Amino acid sequence: MRDIISEIWSTARRNKLRTALTGFAVAWGIFMLIFLLGAGNGLINATEQNTGRYLSNSMVVFGGQTSKAHEGMKEGRAVELNDRDMELTGKVYGKNIDNVGAELDNGNTNISYGGNYTNANISGVYPNDIVINKRDMLCGRFINDVDLRDRRKVVVLSEDMSKELAPGHVAELVGRHVKVGDLSFMVVGVYKSDKSRMGTDAFISFTTFRTIYNRGDKTGNIIFSFHGLNSQAANEAFEQQYRATLNGNHRAAKDDEEAVWIWNRFTQNLQMNTGMGIIRTALWVIGLFTLLSGIVGVSNIMLITVRERTHEFGIRKAIGATPWSILRLIIVESIIITTFFGYVGMVLGIAANQYMDATIGHMQVDSGLFTATMFVNPTVGLDVCIEATLVMVLAGTLAGLIPARKAARIRPIEALRME
Repeated sequence: MRDIISEIWSTARRNKLRTALTGFAVAWGIFMLIFLLGAGNGLINATEQNTGRYLSNSMVVFGGQTSKAHEGMKEGRAVELNDRDMELTGKVYGKNIDNVGAELDNGNTNISYGGNYTNANISGVYPNDIVINKRDMLCGRFINDVDLRDRRKVVVLSEDMSKELAPGHVAELVGRHVKVGDLSFMVVGVYKSDKSRMGTDAFISFTTFRTIYNRGDKTGNIIFSFHGLNSQAANEAFEQQYRATLNGNHRAAKDDEEAVWIWNRFTQNLQMNTGMGIIRTALWVIGLFTLLSGIVGVSNIMLITVRERTHEFGIRKAIGATPWSILRLIIVESIIITTFFGYVGMVLGIAANQYMDATIGHMQVDSGLFTATMFVNPTVGLDVCIEATLVMVLAGTLAGLIPARKAARIRPIEALRME
C-alpha cells in the first residue's frame, strides 16, 4: 500500500493542474451543499422562532365590517363582538374549545410612579392570555380569576416599562402602586419584553377595564385555545360554521367573511410548515445538483486520467502486472483524492457556517417599533456533513471504477499502440 500511495503522490505531482481541478470539483460540491443547507436552516429557524411565540392551537376573532347587504341592511356596517358572541363560542363549540377569553385595548395611556412616566397601551385581558400569547413572567404573577371576578385594580407591566418607572431591578415595582391615568393600580407582576412585539402593553383584568372605560357588553377580540381540529379541512369547516354563528348574532350574511375576521394560528402554522418544507426540498435539490456537478467533474477527469495512462498500463501488463493491480491503483487513487478534498470541502463548509453563526446567526431587523429575528443558528448537523462527504467519496470511487475496468481489460499490444 505504501508503494501505491507513493506512486499516486508522484502522479499527482506530475499532473498538478489535473489533480487540482479534480480536488476543486470535489471540495466545491461538498462546500456548497453544506453552505446552502446551513443558510437555509438559518432562515427556517428564524421563521419558526418568530411564529412560535403564540400557542399554535389558538384563534383570535376580530369584529370587522359587513361586505354584503342582508336582512334589509346595507353593507359596510361595523361589527363589534359582544358577550353574546362569547357565550355562543363557549356553549355551541365547547366540544372543541378549551378556554375562552377576550381582550380590549386603550392606547396612549400615561403610567406614572413617583416622578417617572411611561406611555402604554392598557389591555384588559382574561387569565388565558398568558398561555395563548406565551408571555414570560420575570417576577410576580399575571392576571388571575380572582382579579377578573372582583374587578381588582391590579396591573402587569412589561420589563421595559418597569425600567423606565423604577430604574434598577425589575422586581422593585411588584407590590407597589402606580398611577394608570387618574387611577391607582397595584403592580402584581412584570413580564419579559419580547423585542418582536412593541412591548408597550400593560395588562389589567378584563372586567376592570370594561368598568373603567364603560365598554358595556363589548368584548373587543375573542381569544381561545382549541383541541380536536388536527387538519386543514377540519379547521376550515370549524371556521365556516363558527363565522356563520357569529354573523347570525349580528344579522350579517352567514358567508360574509369580512364581517368577522378569524386569525387561526394552527392553519397559519400548517401553511408555514408547508412553505418551510418546500424551501428545505429546494435547498436539497440545489445542493445535490451542486454535488452532482462535482461528481461529473471527477468522472470526466478520471476518464481523461485513464486515457492518458493507457500506454503506461500496457507497459505494466507487458512486464507482468495483473488486471487487478491496475484496477486497484486507479480505484485507490480515486478514493484518496475524493476523500482528501471531500474532507477539505466539509471543513470549509462547516467553517463557513460557523462564521455565519458568529456574525449574523442572530441577526435582527429593527423597525423602530419592534425587532424581528431574521437568521438563527445557520448550521448543519455533523451527520449531514459526513454523509455528503461519503456520498462524494463513493461517487468518486464509482467514477474511477468504470474507466479502471476498461483499462484493466485492455490487451497490452493495444495499449502500447495508443498515444
